[in-house]
Amino acid sequence: MDTLTPEQYLNRELSWLDFSRRVLAMTGRHDVPLLERAKFLAIWAGSLDEFFQVRVAGLKEQEAHGLRSHTADGLTPSQQLAAIRAEVIGQYETVSKKFLSEIAPALAAEGIVFSDYPTLDAEDRDYLDSQFHELVFPVVTPLAVDPAHPFPYISNLSLNLAIVVRNPETGLSKFARVKIPPVLPRFLVLPDGEQFVPLEQLIAAHIDTLFPGMEVERHHAFRVTRNADFEIEEDEGGDLLMAIESELTQRRFGRMVRLEVQPDMPADILDLLKREMGAVDEDVYVVEGPLDLAGLWGLYDLERPELKFEPWAGVVPSRLSVPLSETVDVFGVIRQGDLLVHHPYDSFVSSVEAFVAQAARDPDVLAIKSTLYRTTSDSPIMRALIEAAQRGKQVVALVELKARFDEERNIEWAQRLEEAGVHVMYGVVGLKTHTKLTLVVRREGDRVVRYAHIGTGNYNERTARTYEDVGVFTADSDIGADLTDLFNYLTGYSRQRSYRKLAVSPDGIRQRMTELIRAEAERPNGHITMKMNALVDEGMIGELYEASARGARVELVVRGICCLRPGIPGMSDNITVRSLVGRYLEHSRIYRFGPRGSDRVYYLGSADLMPRNLDRRVEALVPVTDPTLQFRIDEVLDVVLADDNLSWEMLPDGTWRRVPQRVGLDAHVALQELALARSQA
Repeated sequence: MDTLTPEQYLNRELSWLDFSRRVLAMTGRHDVPLLERAKFLAIWAGSLDEFFQVRVAGLKEQEAHGLRSHTADGLTPSQQLAAIRAEVIGQYETVSKKFLSEIAPALAAEGIVFSDYPTLDAEDRDYLDSQFHELVFPVVTPLAVDPAHPFPYISNLSLNLAIVVRNPETGLSKFARVKIPPVLPRFLVLPDGEQFVPLEQLIAAHIDTLFPGMEVERHHAFRVTRNADFEIEEDEGGDLLMAIESELTQRRFGRMVRLEVQPDMPADILDLLKREMGAVDEDVYVVEGPLDLAGLWGLYDLERPELKFEPWAGVVPSRLSVPLSETVDVFGVIRQGDLLVHHPYDSFVSSVEAFVAQAARDPDVLAIKSTLYRTTSDSPIMRALIEAAQRGKQVVALVELKARFDEERNIEWAQRLEEAGVHVMYGVVGLKTHTKLTLVVRREGDRVVRYAHIGTGNYNERTARTYEDVGVFTADSDIGADLTDLFNYLTGYSRQRSYRKLAVSPDGIRQRMTELIRAEAERPNGHITMKMNALVDEGMIGELYEASARGARVELVVRGICCLRPGIPGMSDNITVRSLVGRYLEHSRIYRFGPRGSDRVYYLGSADLMPRNLDRRVEALVPVTDPTLQFRIDEVLDVVLADDNLSWEMLPDGTWRRVPQRVGLDAHVALQELALARSQA
C-alpha cells in the first residue's frame, strides 16, 4: 500500500494532540502525587509550546503560500489548522479547570499557596517590595510606543505586560510594553518557602515606578509564540556552524503563530497587539489562570518528598556490581557476553557513564568515537571525552548541531571539545544524525578489540533518570566492524550502504523492516511486536495493514503519534495499538518479529517509523541475538502489554480510552521491582 486513503490514515497533528490529552489526564489522577500532577501540567505546557513553534508554524507557512494539497488523511493545511485550534481551545479549558479548581486548591491545602499580591499581608508585601527593588527593577526595561519609539519586537515565548499610561498634563494615553525577564524565576517564593506569587503580578504592582510622573490606567499580561522551525541551507562548501548560529538569530524573528491573553484583555489593546504583530483572530487563545504553566517546573523543585514519587536512582546491573572498594572492569564484563541495560531501572551512571569513563582512563584504549545528539551543560560523558583527548587518545565526536532547541548547547560543547583536541564532526550534508552510538577501540595483547554501546536514548544523565530507554553493550566483531564503517561514513566521503548486522538509515532500516514484516505476513502464525515513540510512515503502515490482512498478529505500543487505525475488519482487525503514559517517558524503540517459541528476530535503536527517521536521518538498529538479552526484551514487552494502570488503547475510530483495569498492573512499578530482584539475585 504505497498510498493510503483517509480511512486508513489518521492526521499526524491531531494524533499529537491526542497524546497531549493523555498527558493532561495524568493531572487528574489522585493516585499520582500532587507535585507530580503539577509537573505534568508543566510538561503539557512546554510540549504545546514546541507544537506551535514547529507543527502549527509549518502549517501556517503552507497556508500562507496558498498550498491546498491534501495529506493522506484528506485535510488541507487550513482544515488542519481549524481542527487544531478547536482541540487546543478545549485543552486550555481543561487545563484551566484542572489548575484553578483542583491542583491549586490541593496545593494550598498542603501549604503551597499561589497567592495574589494584593491579598498578601503587610509583612509579605514588604518582602516582595524589597525583592522588586533589589532584583527585578534593575532588570526590567519599559518600552514606550510613540512616533519616536516604534512598536517593540516581542521575542519568542516571551511573557509581557501591555500597559496604558496617561500623561496627567496633556491627558493623552500611551501604550507601553514591559517584558517579564526570563532570567528571573517565574514564581517568586516568600520567606515561608511555601507561598508563591507570579512575577508579572509583582511587576504590575510596581508599574508606577517604571513610569514616574505618569498615571497607569491598565495593564494586561500576554504571551507570544513564534515560528522556530527553520531549514538549514547546507552545501558541500558551507559552514554548518555558521549556518546554525544564523538560524538561532533568525528564530527570534519568526512569524507569530500564537498570542495567549487572559480574559480581562480589552478589545482595543488586543486589536493593537494583533495589528502590530501581524496576528489574526485564529492566532489568539484566551487562557484562564496564569500564562506559561511550564514555570511549574520551578514549583516541582520544592523539597516536599511526600508530594512526589518515591525517588528511584536505578540499580547497578548485577554483572557490573562490585564491592565498594573495587572498580568494575566494564570491558571485562562485555567480553563475557553482551549486556543489556534498561534505563531508568538500570543506572545510567553505573553503566554508560562508567563505560566511557573507563575508556577515557584506560591506557590500552586507542580511540573513542561517539555520536552526541542531546546532552547537558555539565555532561560527565563530554568531560570524559575531553579527558581522553588530553591523554592522547584518538577521540571523534559527531555533534549534531541541528538537534532542535539544543543547538546552542551543542555549539558550545563542540567548541569546548575542539579546544581539548577532540576531532569534532557535524555529520553528513543533508542528513541529521540521530543514532546513539559509542565505539571504543582497545589494544589487547597483539590484537585490537572493538567495544560498542548502541542505545535508544541520548547520552544525557538527567533524562536517563526519567526517560525509559534500552541499550546494548557488545564486543561482537561484526558489529564493531559495522560501526567502524558507519563512523567512516559520518566523518569522511564514504558511500557505505551495506552492513554486516546493523540496519542503517537512510534506506537500510526501511528495507530491513519491510523484509521482516513481509516474512511474518507469510507465516501461518506471524506475530509482530513494535514499541516506538511515533508511527507515521505511510509505507510502513501499509505493510502492517497487509500483514494483518494476511493473518499476522500485530501488537503496537506507540507512545505519541500514531497514524495507523487499528481494528478495521479486513484491514487491521489483527492490529492493536496502546500507549503508556506515566512516571517515566516511554522512549525506547524495540522491534520483535516471530511468535513465541520460534526463532524470533529482535532489533533496537533510535529510529521510529517516521519518514524522517527512515529517509532523512542517520539511524542504526542493532540486532539482539543473545538469548539472555532476548529474554530481557521479552520481559519488558510482556510487562508493557500487560499493564492496565498506565495504558490507553486506540479504538477503530481513532479515539483513545484507558485500558480497562483488571489486575492493576503498573508497568513502571513492575519493572522497578524486576530490576531490584535482578540486582539482588
